[in-house]
Amino acid sequence: MSFHSVGLSLGSAGGVDVAELEQLAALCKRYEPASVSDHLSWSGSANNRYPDLLPVPYTEEALGHFARQIDRVQDRLKRRILIENPSRYLAFARDDMSEAQFLHLLCHQTGCGILLDINNIEVSATNLGLDAQAMIDSIDPSLVGEVHLAGHAREEHPDGVLLIDDHGSAISEVTWALFARFAARAGRKPVLIEWDTDVPDYAVLLGEAAKAEAIMQGQTRFASLDALPLDQVHACA
Repeated sequence: MSFHSVGLSLGSAGGVDVAELEQLAALCKRYEPASVSDHLSWSGSANNRYPDLLPVPYTEEALGHFARQIDRVQDRLKRRILIENPSRYLAFARDDMSEAQFLHLLCHQTGCGILLDINNIEVSATNLGLDAQAMIDSIDPSLVGEVHLAGHAREEHPDGVLLIDDHGSAISEVTWALFARFAARAGRKPVLIEWDTDVPDYAVLLGEAAKAEAIMQGQTRFASLDALPLDQVHACA
C-alpha cells in the first residue's frame, strides 16, 4: 500500500498543515503503508486553502524552508517520505537551480526520496519549453522510490500547445518513451498508473500496467523520442 498525500502543503510560507499531518500520522500508524509521498508544491496560505498543487521557486531560500518542513513530517511519521516533481504551467523568473538540482538537494539534506512523475515531466517540458529528455536524464535513479505514469489533456492555442495534468486519458507515447529511457538506467521501480477522471474499463487499466511491466522487462523498447511524430514531441525533442 502506498499513501499519496495532496494536503500537507509543504511549501506554504506558514509551514506544513499540522492538522493534515496528524491525520496522516494516524493513517500511517493504522495501516503501515510501504510508502508515503507528497508534492513539491504548496496549496495554502494563512487564510486560504487552494484546490491545486502550486509550484515553489527553485531558490536557496525555498530549499531551506521546504527541507525544514520535510524534516517535520519525517520526524512525526518516523519514516522517510517521497517528494513528487510537479506539473508546471508557469515558471519563476529567478530560479537559482533546476528542478532536478532542487530535488536532489532536498534528498541529501533530509534523507527523503523522489516520486518521479514522468507525465509531469512531459507536461512541464512542453508548457515551459524545456528539454524533457534532459530532465529525465538529470534525475538520479538511486533517489527514486516510486514512478507515476498518467495521461493529460492537450489544448491548442495560437501561441502554442498547453498540456493539462488531468489524469483522464491513456498515457502518451512521449511519456512512454521517457519512461523507457529512465527505466533503461534505473531498472525496476514501483510504478503506479494514475487515471482519475473518465476512468475506462478495468481491462484498459490492466493494459497500461502490462505495458509498463513490459518496458521494465525490456520487452518493449522506444529507440528515441525522435521516432515519434513531431507534433507529439513539441518542446520535448
